[in-house]
Amino acid sequence: MKITNLESMKKTKPDMEGAKGIYKQVPISRDDGSPTFCFRVFTLEGNGHSPYHKHPFEHVNYVIEGHGALVTESGEQHELKKGDFALILPNEKHQYRNRSANEPFIMICAVPKEYE
Repeated sequence: MKITNLESMKKTKPDMEGAKGIYKQVPISRDDGSPTFCFRVFTLEGNGHSPYHKHPFEHVNYVIEGHGALVTESGEQHELKKGDFALILPNEKHQYRNRSANEPFIMICAVPKEYE
């Protein structure tokens, strides 16, 4: 069993080409003995964004704080706010964007443990 608090987790700046103003925390991972999932928390600073990318596995996101958008391959932008969930299917091209210039956009990202 592991119990941790996000406030105590170190924030790192991931090396992701095409990302801007993004930080990652990993409260639960395979290093903790998790047999299936890894839970990461991404913070996108004002006007920050993830890279526009895809991968061969699904992931689930839950918005903890802020307002953002999930951008699809066609360029369509889906509004996201605190309390929203998003499911990204395998090989769906996507990008997360913070729509605020001043407030952070924070979300949990659950992926298969092998990805982290």
